Amino acid sequence: MRTRRTIRALAAVCCTLLLFAGAPAAAVPGGPGGIPGLTDDRGRTLTLRGWNVEDKANRGEQALSAITEKHFRDMRAKGFNFARLLVFWDDIEPGRGQYSAAYLRKVERILDWAERYDIQVLIDAHQDVFGPAFGHRGIPEWATRTDGLPFTPHPDDWFSEYFEPAVQRAFTHLYEDEDLRRAQARMWRVLADRFQYHPAVLGYDLINEPMGEMHPGEELPTAARRIERDQLTPMYNRLADAVRSADEDSWIFIEPTPIVGEGVPTGLGKIKDPKVVYAPHFYNGAMEAGADYDPAAGWIESYESAVTGYPEAQGIPVVVGEWGPLNNSLPNMSRFYREALASLHRYSSGWAGYVWCYGGGYCAVDGTGAFRTNKEQTAAPYAAAVAGRVGTDAYDPASGTYRLVYRASARPDTTEISLPPSTYGWRIAVAGPARTDTRTVAAGTSRVVRVLARPGARITATITPRTPR
Repeated sequence: MRTRRTIRALAAVCCTLLLFAGAPAAAVPGGPGGIPGLTDDRGRTLTLRGWNVEDKANRGEQALSAITEKHFRDMRAKGFNFARLLVFWDDIEPGRGQYSAAYLRKVERILDWAERYDIQVLIDAHQDVFGPAFGHRGIPEWATRTDGLPFTPHPDDWFSEYFEPAVQRAFTHLYEDEDLRRAQARMWRVLADRFQYHPAVLGYDLINEPMGEMHPGEELPTAARRIERDQLTPMYNRLADAVRSADEDSWIFIEPTPIVGEGVPTGLGKIKDPKVVYAPHFYNGAMEAGADYDPAAGWIESYESAVTGYPEAQGIPVVVGEWGPLNNSLPNMSRFYREALASLHRYSSGWAGYVWCYGGGYCAVDGTGAFRTNKEQTAAPYAAAVAGRVGTDAYDPASGTYRLVYRASARPDTTEISLPPSTYGWRIAVAGPARTDTRTVAAGTSRVVRVLARPGARITATITPRTPR
């Protein structure tokens, strides 16, 4: 979410039934020699499709009040199974060592709604421009140290505030000051201890869009890789240890700096934890400034190339934590959504669009709950969980046909295929020794189709739109 002035700077730097399959082949996560897929505690390969859920406006007694049960009911009704929930350290610990029991109860209530609608949640420790000391949300004021350096607000270009001297120095202190390191780790222990057993919790995103301090004369890509290597990598290892002191099972999500969105490979090092997910964001500077998608610029291709090297080398899954342009109705945006969704499917285990709200701007749906222009493309069939080894996992948006081919795992388990509402409904055909809980889905309804295959069998599931009578 950048504006024009920042974009120019960034542009200058870059050019109970079911099927499963270990993972889709080749370029799909989990394929031979590729990026591994995300898995659940039953060993099934997961696909996450969903949206960010947030309340940045309200604090104190009103914190999180903008998030309601309706958010989760409506997401599930459109076929989504994943939410990235924004929480703020300044709400969790408004005073040093003073954790808000009321805020944690509100988070738990939201998780209960997610569980009710079978939506998995990533708890994201969010920050924008560090925190309240600079007019935003995130790291508490008591944990903000600027050494008296200046800060000038940029109300029309908030992302450029990351380059203000006071903000950059605050990040340095967060990464380097031992007492702040301990405080951040304690905050994560509190969260993990409170929510480790909640069935809706998939994992924890340790910090949103981290930035840092540039050295004099240093170019932005060089600074980003240095910050990722020298400050973010040790921070993530510290925080992973803090989470593991309370929660041994949930996934830990790590982000590079947002500069990766301009096609800059990350400098992150090894995170020494067995359940790490790489969670970059997928934003293009020019489009965030209001420009239309330019297919000839090759941005999607350069981003995909830049973002896949690290998880391939580390052998960890990818889930894109935020994506989606501000102006989704420009002439080329339909093509953008088609090409972006195809790219995300090639290398990631899923994504969370920005953002599930009811209105304009970045909102997924309007005030009536209908998808805003082009965002309906995000609702398509997908294999939410696969018990086996996938050979083909493909959706053709032109025909609306989804096809999944897999070799069932040796231990019987269900594969789950999520179908969004369709004008005329869906028809399900399963070839091979398997049982399914339905062969048709009625018009206008979403459904999770469950398939149970004979162990080791080759199964083909084909989902096609029903035709009008």
